[in-house]
Amino acid sequence: MSMEENAAIGLIVLFLVIIIALVAWRGVGKIRDFAILMFTARRGHRRQRGRGRRRREAEQSETASTEAAASSSTRGCLKEDKVVQSRYMGSNQQAATTSTTSSTSSSSSAAAPGDNNNGGRTTTHFGFQDGLSESEKTERVAGVFHSVAESYDRMNDLMSFGWHRIWKDHFVSSLNPGYSPSASPTPQRILDVAGGTGDIAFRMLNHAHVVNRNPSVHVTISDINPSMLAVGKQRSRAALPASQQAALSFLEADATSFPPSAVPDSSLDLYTVAFGIRNFSNIPAALAEARRVLKPGGVFACLEFSKVGNPLLDALYKRWSFSAIPLIGQLVAGDRDSYQYLVESIERFPSQQEFCRLIEDAGFLVSAEQPWEDLTGGVAAIHKGVKPLK
Repeated sequence: MSMEENAAIGLIVLFLVIIIALVAWRGVGKIRDFAILMFTARRGHRRQRGRGRRRREAEQSETASTEAAASSSTRGCLKEDKVVQSRYMGSNQQAATTSTTSSTSSSSSAAAPGDNNNGGRTTTHFGFQDGLSESEKTERVAGVFHSVAESYDRMNDLMSFGWHRIWKDHFVSSLNPGYSPSASPTPQRILDVAGGTGDIAFRMLNHAHVVNRNPSVHVTISDINPSMLAVGKQRSRAALPASQQAALSFLEADATSFPPSAVPDSSLDLYTVAFGIRNFSNIPAALAEARRVLKPGGVFACLEFSKVGNPLLDALYKRWSFSAIPLIGQLVAGDRDSYQYLVESIERFPSQQEFCRLIEDAGFLVSAEQPWEDLTGGVAAIHKGVKPLK
């Protein structure tokens, strides 16, 4: 049985488990409502998605020739040249450099997939709503995360059946923070972006300090949302020993433009972002900023929801996402709209190949052997890129 089939079976089983849990918690009446909504809640959103899809198809047809030319010059998102090594790319994993890449300035001004330019004004989207300015999206996303901050970790468990913890453990292990090839520990600086509640940063510190016995690793949690940072600070006091708390700091900042005094040029060994980059108002600008703050040879690493390859698993996953997750948000957190946005943002995020190309366009070097790593059949994916040594 293939991995995709196992994942589909696992999703069905876990779906049944959560139905049983809801019965025990809320009673049969709530489950009746749940069943009705599972098969009807998507109708209004389908209409809205249809309008957005038609707009996007019209935009894509205008650039089809350009995309065809670009695809003929590269296969997948891979380009050829010399190979560089990085301790964060995994054991014996290599990153292939680009032979001829566009300049950083041109890549940072490129529009992300789904964005467009109306009369010189760059617009973006908020879920399935198109035509928003970047500042409008930033404000709306801030409202979402102000609303969900206190229940965010509990909702992540319910939305992913706890799989997000396995994905995060694997993500951190693959980066191996704190590893030093020499006998003496090498100081390392890590920035975890959109990391408000601390899930990734705490794992990084534990792996570096405990597994690799390197106390010279410092992690900064950056988030644009003060409510999420407040949750992270509270959790850190309860979850981390004093030595790890001393190696942790917090920064309230926009990932598209960090304060140079707080995050100088070429100052970081590792930049991570987990389940956050899809909410950024300008993804190319954030990637360009990641390149600015990383040292030559430093690594950009992203864990994000992605596109499922198996049709059966994809159908089950989308049914669960659009019908069940907003309802669970309403039942558990009293906030359906915020979780409706979260699942729409997943749907609008670029495919693995498209996002890989964005990383390359920002000037990063991507592994020719494994440009990304799919998790649970593509429900999530890990992307890594290395800042060139020169």
